Amino acid sequence: MTTEQEIASTRVAYGQALAEIGYTNPNIIVLDADLAKSTQTILFGKEHPDRFFYVGISEQNMMSMAAGLAANGKTVFASTFAVFATGRAFDQVRVGISWPNLNVKIVASHGGISVGEDGASAQSIEDYALMASLPSFTVVIPADAYAVKKAIPLVAEAKGPFYVRTHRPATPVVYSSDDCPFEIGKANMLRDGTDATIIAVGILVHEAVAAAEMLQEEEGISCRVLDMHTLKPMDVDAVISAAQDTGAIVTAEDHQVQGGLGSGVARILAENYPVPVEYLALDGYGTSGPYLELMTHFDFTPEAIREKVKNVIARKVG
Repeated sequence: MTTEQEIASTRVAYGQALAEIGYTNPNIIVLDADLAKSTQTILFGKEHPDRFFYVGISEQNMMSMAAGLAANGKTVFASTFAVFATGRAFDQVRVGISWPNLNVKIVASHGGISVGEDGASAQSIEDYALMASLPSFTVVIPADAYAVKKAIPLVAEAKGPFYVRTHRPATPVVYSSDDCPFEIGKANMLRDGTDATIIAVGILVHEAVAAAEMLQEEEGISCRVLDMHTLKPMDVDAVISAAQDTGAIVTAEDHQVQGGLGSGVARILAENYPVPVEYLALDGYGTSGPYLELMTHFDFTPEAIREKVKNVIARKVG
């Protein structure tokens, strides 16, 4: 864990990681729907122009092209904004990529409310629920730029379709460059605790750690924190162990409360080891405003997580 408030861009980290693995994996093809400077696939394009293709403002066509290339043995990365990748092109992703289980990696930037001033129509707050609903997809939401750099090579090596979410602004880092464990399907325990567990994804992992530190220092409450970077397949053992060891769970995500991290955790607990759960997530559409102001507006703060933890502990039995 880092001690300084370093910030870094997950989308830039994606572009850098993609450009780097392009040198060692000549089978990678990258497609972008006219947003390469925003998604940062432009970094791959500059280094490997013969394997980089602008598709234009035609996200549905891009997904069909990705499917065709993958069907012919290529590892295809397809990028655009999350709202377009998962909303506008959903039918092509479902029928053309998921159903035949093709080796397409959809890495979508500008996920969640991080889009900020672009407003509700551009804020993809249901993206990973949609992708997780597709049977063959693996869904990954890295916590910071360092996690993205560890994740992308693994995503490239793995077979089958993936959805990876990155964000628009530079965000606080959780890891340092040399201590970022990342195994697809296995949560990272960032700190241990005995009174409750906070399970978070993406940009809320940093806020979860801050909340746990605040609870320990100010109120003597001991919280475990899990970075559940792989939403699907979720780390079932980590969720069950957290319930058994701490007896109370809080989930935190920059996403609709339905169908996301909280829903997945609740299902695991209901089937295996029921304990009280509180959810920090959106329950409605976003709005326009600076990213940091929206984080406060929607209670995506350490203080809000702290209150959720106190509420869920009060509901513990015994």
